Amino acid sequence: MDRATSALGDSRRGVQVELPLAVDRESGVALAVQVGDQLRAAMRGGALQAGERLPSSRRLAAALAVSRTVVTEAYQQLYAEGWLDGRHGSGTYVADLVPGPAAPEREPPGLPVAPEPEPGPGWIDLRPGHPWVHGYDEAAWRRAWRSVGEFSPASRPDPYGLPALRAQLAEHLRRARGVPASAANVLVTRGTGHGLDLVAATLLKPGDLAGVEEPGYPTARTVFAARGAEIVPVPVDDHGVIVEALPAGLRLLYTTPAHQYPVGGRLPIPRRERLLAWARRTGALVVEDDYDAEFRYDVAPLPALYGLDPERVVLLGTLSKSLSPDVGLGWLLASPRLLDAIAARRRTLGDRTSGPVQHAVATLLRNGDLDRHLRRLRLEYARRRAAVVALLGDRVKGDTAGLHVLVELPGPAVPEIARRAYEHGVLLDTTARHHHGPLRVHGLVLGYGSAALHEVKRGCAVIAELIRRTC
Repeated sequence: MDRATSALGDSRRGVQVELPLAVDRESGVALAVQVGDQLRAAMRGGALQAGERLPSSRRLAAALAVSRTVVTEAYQQLYAEGWLDGRHGSGTYVADLVPGPAAPEREPPGLPVAPEPEPGPGWIDLRPGHPWVHGYDEAAWRRAWRSVGEFSPASRPDPYGLPALRAQLAEHLRRARGVPASAANVLVTRGTGHGLDLVAATLLKPGDLAGVEEPGYPTARTVFAARGAEIVPVPVDDHGVIVEALPAGLRLLYTTPAHQYPVGGRLPIPRRERLLAWARRTGALVVEDDYDAEFRYDVAPLPALYGLDPERVVLLGTLSKSLSPDVGLGWLLASPRLLDAIAARRRTLGDRTSGPVQHAVATLLRNGDLDRHLRRLRLEYARRRAAVVALLGDRVKGDTAGLHVLVELPGPAVPEIARRAYEHGVLLDTTARHHHGPLRVHGLVLGYGSAALHEVKRGCAVIAELIRRTC
């Protein structure tokens, strides 16, 4: 093994950083990869910090007794991943966006899960389910909350929600989703999970069979199981739930037809019609999570299942992706009879959604501010989605909508790539936690909602390189 110590000058602080680098010519790993990995680890760990200058490729090659091509290739890869910046006539510098040092004791032994506390500045978070919360119109937000001063708190909150908000939501859903709803069909919730629990608490008895897509939304399984239901995994393909595979005896079926989570397919019209025919024939209720329906890129959204049969479908929606999870507001559309049963249960339990929050959201809808915000978000997310597709290519599935894609990979490669991405400061999710039983779909569930565009590009460049090496 050849070792060299290089003095890396810092043009800002006027100091020299002693950084030991080593190349092993017998390891079977390309020398350029070895150099790149060690430099990346030094930046990740804090030995090299943002703004520090690296030696020229000629100088470092001489110190390591390797060809200049080896160092040039290593630098080029780090440039592509966003770790380095080049300054014309000045040299190569550590980029200002280098993540801070990772705490070794927080690194998980297997699949990377989010460390506690949440990752701080410098990490690239490409986990799904997190939206961009920095692009809202601050003036519109302040107007909405000033209007709350006109709101008179009720001594007995309406279990259906504020009438003004229910009417605004019905109008919004008619425009955005083509859903023929009125305020009488709308109940205001605190989000999708809350809506699921209201339906489960009202309809499910211990031992009832609840179908959940496989792979699918883990929260749905958790909510139904907490109510005593037996979870029945229902297989999906690239288009969504497979109707012909639906088992007998289901009390309800949870599905995400607008953008299947996490595979990303959208349920075609013929299959939607077969699904509704199945529901009428069996008496089962379809719980439709309108997940990601507001963010489509290549095609127009298909009609909601609820609009095709309001008697057999409950439609759930939320503002967590379009505004912020912190707002804590969603909606549930159902037949008036089911809505009455849910409202009666809420009244008994004292369950409610914040009145001031409802009033503020009603103002955003009434003024058209939420619609304008959604238009801005679609443009922002479309740029990130394009970057993901450009960098990860043919392995990407489910990119026509929403804030996540599936990067399909051979099963054995998935945990290794996720682990290595974590070491590079990139947080990912995999399909493993979205299965109730044995894994059917293997890959990375990559969310591009919360990371900025430059972070998405850098994170995807890291992933692309790890895929190239591993697969």
